[in-house]
Amino acid sequence: MCVGLPMTVISSDGATALCERRAEQRRVSTALVGEVAVGDQVLVFIDSAVRRLDPEEARQIDDALDGLVAAMEGRPFEHLFADLIDREPELPDHLRTERH
Repeated sequence: MCVGLPMTVISSDGATALCERRAEQRRVSTALVGEVAVGDQVLVFIDSAVRRLDPEEARQIDDALDGLVAAMEGRPFEHLFADLIDREPELPDHLRTERH
């Protein structure tokens, strides 16, 4: 299984970017997202930035990943899914079908 990780750009040469997440640095291709600037956040799959993230979305992804680890270790995790509490799950727009 591949999991996308939110990473922060710390330098870029146009074709690749050096990105960091929790003290791990990785050089990633930026071919799919174009030019990136220092401080931009990107979602990285297998050493390729696949899309840009806003800071809130990056935090939610990090929280979800931390929540999965906490659940597997038997620790409390509900607080890491605060955006999902007290609401029904929703499909992304591209997966919704119109009902007549």
